[in-house]
Amino acid sequence: MKAFGDERIAAGEQRLVVDLGACTGMDSTFMGTLGGLATRISAQPGGALQIAAVGQRNRNSLEDLGLDFFMEIEPPEAPWHHQLEATRRALKPVGPKLAGGKIQQAQHVLEAHQILAGANDENAQKFATVVKLLGVELEKKLEGQQP
Repeated sequence: MKAFGDERIAAGEQRLVVDLGACTGMDSTFMGTLGGLATRISAQPGGALQIAAVGQRNRNSLEDLGLDFFMEIEPPEAPWHHQLEATRRALKPVGPKLAGGKIQQAQHVLEAHQILAGANDENAQKFATVVKLLGVELEKKLEGQQP
């Protein structure tokens, strides 16, 4: 999702819509990825990350981490709002994206948690240990790669 979102942002998209209709729960890495996409697209004039079909559990998760301040959750004025089912039927797979190697994955997980930690002071405390441990883990992977 990160690679696709970044590709669309680089292509000049002003709105990304993430449909959570089939999502029963999100982990911190996924939420940090959403936060990162929201931050990057919002840096463009008129840019926004919008969340469709969030469900109460996912809404609570996003709001608990303060991510609702970075993205639009089910905005009623969104053009897709009343056409969600038709839009879902019209979607086509974009093809497989390479997830990258272990180092790229470790960098992504660390970045996602740094984004969460940077969202507010409460998150900074909540994720400080996780960010530190992920940084140490990434450093070990990088050291193991050097000759």
